[in-house]
Amino acid sequence: MVLPRRPVPGAAVTGPALLRGAARHSAGRTAAVLVCSAASAGAALAAPAVVGRTLDLYLSRSAGAGTWLVLCALVVTAEVVLDALVALIGGVASARSTAWLRMRAVRGLLASSPEHGGRLAPGDVATRLSANATEAGTAPVSAAALAASLLAPAGALVALLLIDVWTALVFLAGLPALVLVVRAFARGSSDSVARYQRVQSEIASRLVEALGGARTIAAAGTVGRERARVLAPLPELGVQGRRMWRVHGRAVAHSGVLMPLLTTGVLAAGGVRLASGAISVGELLAVSRYAALAAGVGAGAGLLGALIRSGAAARRTAGLVALPALVHGTGSLPPGGPGALTLRGVRVVREGRLLLHDVDLDLPGGVTAAVVGRSGAGKSTLAAVAGRLLDPDAGRVLLDGVRLESVARTELRREVGYAFERPVLFGDTIGEALAWGAERAPADRTRAAAGAAGADTFVRLLPRGYDTPRAGAPLSGGELQRLGLARAFAHAGRLLILDDATSSLDTVTERQVERALAQDVRASTKLIVAHRLSSAVRADLVVWLEEGRLRAVAPHAELWRSPAYRAVFAAPGRDTEPVPPAGASEETGAGGGA
Repeated sequence: MVLPRRPVPGAAVTGPALLRGAARHSAGRTAAVLVCSAASAGAALAAPAVVGRTLDLYLSRSAGAGTWLVLCALVVTAEVVLDALVALIGGVASARSTAWLRMRAVRGLLASSPEHGGRLAPGDVATRLSANATEAGTAPVSAAALAASLLAPAGALVALLLIDVWTALVFLAGLPALVLVVRAFARGSSDSVARYQRVQSEIASRLVEALGGARTIAAAGTVGRERARVLAPLPELGVQGRRMWRVHGRAVAHSGVLMPLLTTGVLAAGGVRLASGAISVGELLAVSRYAALAAGVGAGAGLLGALIRSGAAARRTAGLVALPALVHGTGSLPPGGPGALTLRGVRVVREGRLLLHDVDLDLPGGVTAAVVGRSGAGKSTLAAVAGRLLDPDAGRVLLDGVRLESVARTELRREVGYAFERPVLFGDTIGEALAWGAERAPADRTRAAAGAAGADTFVRLLPRGYDTPRAGAPLSGGELQRLGLARAFAHAGRLLILDDATSSLDTVTERQVERALAQDVRASTKLIVAHRLSSAVRADLVVWLEEGRLRAVAPHAELWRSPAYRAVFAAPGRDTEPVPPAGASEETGAGGGA
């Protein structure tokens, strides 16, 4: 069996590589921008020569002056039309590049494991997908415009050399100073832009956190303190913003002084040459215009600054694209398998800490297993590994004898269902939220699942029942958790994993869910992260974890003889009901098989 190749850590997509991809995506429009910009530069270069020639013809009262006047009008009109086309096509190309960058970033984010994607703050993700992607999306057009903008100064310098070498030499004498200004601008802008964007993202992240906890902040009366926390990075943002503008301002000021000096020097040299009869009046006019165009190399600093900002933004956007992907195979599980779960030598290490240490576990198909242990024992990590929301650093996980990483994504998600402590619902209505999954569950199954999870009663009381818009349904924490259970029940295949998914349920509803798990839910095997003693009592097997190690796997009644096991449920906040006697009725807390 060929397993999918896991991504190599550190083999990240870089900002420049991402920008090259965006340029290829909008290559046609970017090329059109470059062609139109080059043509506009050509028209700008032709204009001084044509205007100068026309002036000389009028001054000498030659017969062809009218034709040259028409040619002047055509050259000026062409320049205006081409500039308009550059703006139009450039806007479309930037929009398409931005959309492509966002799609790549979203795909990278969604294809990664929840572990990696969950490390990024929501505000940071929003900033990368919005402001950073927009700024990065302008890079192809900015690069094309910058390349075209260099044609006019280079062509103007050549024209100066052709008209009069001495005026060209005067300009060349001041060119090194102008190049130094542009170089200093590029160096100073790069670092300040990157720092500004990082601080901007940090403020956005803090604001999103504050909005998510608005009720807690209001109840605690800490609005002022929270406002100060959100805005704490603002001074640093101001420092970096002022630094950017200082760099930009110095570049503008220096070029603003140098360019008039250069053009004045060229005009002075041209005047001397005119007085000596070396050039004509029209050629002097052309020299003045070409000097201004040649000095325009400093105006490219604006486009260079845009490229620097785009590069910094692209590096941040690339952080989403480069998230390690959870790669799936193309294999399938054996038809009608019982849902036997096997872990061999499973180890998970995060930041030097062993979350799971060489776990070997065999769960026969059809059992209900409760995972217990103190806080930090590795229960949720085991649940994530068992259904491949997380790949172990070592070892393997098999379902019905097939390694999970070799199974196709759609089949794996069809056969392994999850319910969580804080479920998130998708879809426009409550009914669509319950049907949401790798394959849409039919309405009759979702309603049966809602009944099994104790959700059908309150859903029917909503204004439009299952057709109630999800955003307009007022749900308590327990009701939301029941809907999450119903969604998992509706999609349950051969393995169902409940990660603390009943923590907000009252005792009566929890018993109803436990009965449904035993009688109504389709899943063959159930793995339940349990914090309540009653969940362990009703399970067929208990998986007891301690500091990431598998302490024991046995029925609850057998483990209950161990003081250390009883101490797990004696921890503060635990359900410490006594172990029910064997053969007790369901109403009095029956134990044994689920």
